[in-house]
Amino acid sequence: MSDVKKILIVDDEKINIMALAQFLKPKYDIIIATDGASALEAAAKHLPDIILLDIIMPDMNGYEVLIKLKDSSNTMAIPIIFLTGLNNAEDEEKGLSLGAVDYITKPFNQTIVKARIGTHLKMADYIKTIEKLCMLDALTGLPNRRGFDIRVEAEWGRAFREKKSLGLIMMDLDNFKKYNDTYGHPQGDVLLQTIAEILNNTLQRASDVAVRWGGEEFCVLLPDTDIKGTYNIAEQIRINVMKTNIQISNEKGTTVTISLGAHSKIPGTNDLIADYISEVDQLLYTAKKNGKNMTCTLSG
Repeated sequence: MSDVKKILIVDDEKINIMALAQFLKPKYDIIIATDGASALEAAAKHLPDIILLDIIMPDMNGYEVLIKLKDSSNTMAIPIIFLTGLNNAEDEEKGLSLGAVDYITKPFNQTIVKARIGTHLKMADYIKTIEKLCMLDALTGLPNRRGFDIRVEAEWGRAFREKKSLGLIMMDLDNFKKYNDTYGHPQGDVLLQTIAEILNNTLQRASDVAVRWGGEEFCVLLPDTDIKGTYNIAEQIRINVMKTNIQISNEKGTTVTISLGAHSKIPGTNDLIADYISEVDQLLYTAKKNGKNMTCTLSG
């Protein structure tokens, strides 16, 4: 895999794109877009490391493009530098308040542009490293509770704005304490790693995320997924767990089961994330209470 960073340049003036590309191309891979729609398409397709974005463009201005990029879980973390002819403080404040990392006015100085790009690329790499360490569960490699909190807040906000369903599954391994007592804690760790692998293999979309909630509890966040879809995925997870042979040292192996609570909703004005999580957690409790190895939803 190439280590060369990718820069998406968005400007409706081709002469500006050519000027930027000419002095950036020797060091970076350059992707170009001449309007907002193609910028969003290019960002989603290429996932550039940084975006240079003009503000004044026809049909969709730079502010609107930035908002849409920040609304997408795939592009929300890409640093965006406004490179524009607008040079008053109000425009700069607006751009930075919407989530841009920097604001450079035209005509630009090549040395300054290179330095700003270099600084923000280094900062982005540093942040990614820190976030990975802080938001990943060391045992399973899945996002941890902190990672989930950040992701669910972003997805909840997006679901509210777009009036789309957000699916959530919470699950708990059945009889995990007995499993640990029988086979030992190291083998319990192997089981947790196996469950994480099953979750990753079951989920098909890049937007879906599996999380280690804590202990033997996991959860799955499913953007733009209704209750039927959420239930179907929960059931597929349950079946996949039940069918998996867990290797026990040199022995033949064993199987385990898992209980799940599944729900989906379109967030309303008065709805709270905490209440939603509590609802799904209660569904999980009902599944455990009613015999385990089942998926419980509000509809049945």
